[in-house]
Amino acid sequence: MSERDSLRQRLHAGVSALSVEIPQAAHERLLAYVAMLQRWNGAYNLSAVRDPADMVTRHLLDSLAVLPFVRGASLADLGSGAGLPGIPLAIAAPERAVTLVDSNGKKARFLRAAVRELNLGNVRVAESRVEDLSERFDCITARAFASLGDMLDRGGHLLAPEGLWLALKGRFPQDELAAVPAGFLIDAVTPIHVPGLDAQRHIVIIKQARH
Repeated sequence: MSERDSLRQRLHAGVSALSVEIPQAAHERLLAYVAMLQRWNGAYNLSAVRDPADMVTRHLLDSLAVLPFVRGASLADLGSGAGLPGIPLAIAAPERAVTLVDSNGKKARFLRAAVRELNLGNVRVAESRVEDLSERFDCITARAFASLGDMLDRGGHLLAPEGLWLALKGRFPQDELAAVPAGFLIDAVTPIHVPGLDAQRHIVIIKQARH
């Protein structure tokens, strides 16, 4: 079995275990993203994960586990880095407009190349600090970006009135929950299981407080 076939098998099994619905064409595009990440990683140091099989688990499946929680027509992925979880989420739901936000020029260069090479017509890259953006989004994702309080202080203005903020965390972020600034409330903290990953994962779902 070729490496590509092995990765395809791992991805199919993981998507099935997650019970998420994604277009059939998305599988090949997701694998093309992993191949591109591998290719650029040496020079750009985009990810500490080097093994492509681990990339399928730690990047693709870890991102796709968020898909059932995403709502609305527009999504911003803050501190997107190598495009995680924004690019897998954009591939899985091509009808949603996705903005990848990162102020690091090297990472933004990779993101723009990925948008072109993977033909992601629903994705744009904002090479910007979070606090300098002024749009509103139905949904915001942030993975390993900052503490909850810091995230919301810097980017809370980007959340649409009825929007959802999905903060992706490892362990249950008990210490951070009390530091959520005024104007926001924790809707839920939900554990998620990523197939093949022996580590804790939680999604903190945040909404604007109603006045």
